[in-house]
Amino acid sequence: MKKDNLMIWSAGAVIGFIAVALVLFGNPINMGFCTACFERDIAGALGLHRAAPVQYIRPEIIGIVFGALFASLIGKEFKAEGGSSTLTRFILGIFVMIGALVFLGCPLRMMIRLGGGDLNALIGLIGFVAGVAIGVYFLKKGFDLGRTQVQTRINGFILPSIMAIMLLLLIFKPMFNPAAGGPVFFSKEGPAAQHASIILSIGAGLLVGYLAQKSRLCMAGGVRDIVLIKDWHLAKGSLAILLAVFLGNIAVQVLGVNGVNAPAFNLGFAGQPVAHGEYLWNFLGLGLVGFASALLGGCPLRQLVLSGGGNSDSAMTVLGMIFGAAISHNFMLAASPSGVPIFAKYAVIIALLLTAVIGFMNMEKV
Repeated sequence: MKKDNLMIWSAGAVIGFIAVALVLFGNPINMGFCTACFERDIAGALGLHRAAPVQYIRPEIIGIVFGALFASLIGKEFKAEGGSSTLTRFILGIFVMIGALVFLGCPLRMMIRLGGGDLNALIGLIGFVAGVAIGVYFLKKGFDLGRTQVQTRINGFILPSIMAIMLLLLIFKPMFNPAAGGPVFFSKEGPAAQHASIILSIGAGLLVGYLAQKSRLCMAGGVRDIVLIKDWHLAKGSLAILLAVFLGNIAVQVLGVNGVNAPAFNLGFAGQPVAHGEYLWNFLGLGLVGFASALLGGCPLRQLVLSGGGNSDSAMTVLGMIFGAAISHNFMLAASPSGVPIFAKYAVIIALLLTAVIGFMNMEKV
């Protein structure tokens, strides 16, 4: 097996097994790793929204950025660059988060949910593929957000510095106003109250960030390359995640491994953890994520990894996603296991239309 193939298969498999392990040690079932859900929890922890069940500074996100930073520095690939339609990328980041919170998960969690037998995620996968395919149409027509410019080295360290500050806030939990709470908020119940230890979570994030940087793992990139150039290389990483989560869940069940939470394979549409069964909105939610991710040049995980490697455009996309999480919860756009709010449905349709407008307005051939 060629070195590149070994790396992408290994990276996907390790990430899949880590997702199962994190559930055993406290993360929510079928949500061992989710970049969108965890950035939403961070938005809540910083008081950007007040949805009490989803407030926690997730160390996994911090770890991914630093894992990618270390990998890029060790490999002499760290490069501070940016300036490519930065505000547009921020807006697309918001749209990615709106779509993800309607589906209830990023593309990575989509594969994790599938590995746990959640067939609602299969509907989401079909939508995600359709969304990326639409994005590929724009790429073929010459869609381009503009050339990135080399920047001073300090620009590449800004997001990692923000992540370091968040790690300090997580560890020391400062309290400035005991009556009102804050400046950092932590859920006492709900998904964000379920988490593995800080050391384990940040270690998992570091490993995922390192492997994702080395392998170039990207869910959107995998679909894009199949549609655009019939290349399955990146998609192997997604398949490896799916297989690892499936095998990990089965192994935990068969061996009777006990943990804080119990990963399991439960095939079906009903009764899936932190999921809803509105097929159309699972399809359109991840369709929006796929469409916007294709235009951005990478899925939410890839944006975190690129930002760790010095790309300030990707850093702005990450900040856009965190801001998008705040909008989603403050404006009642986020779905829940009970269903998709009416405002969320309008938001997804409007975001799809605006993403298409962004696509058309940035095409070289109209």
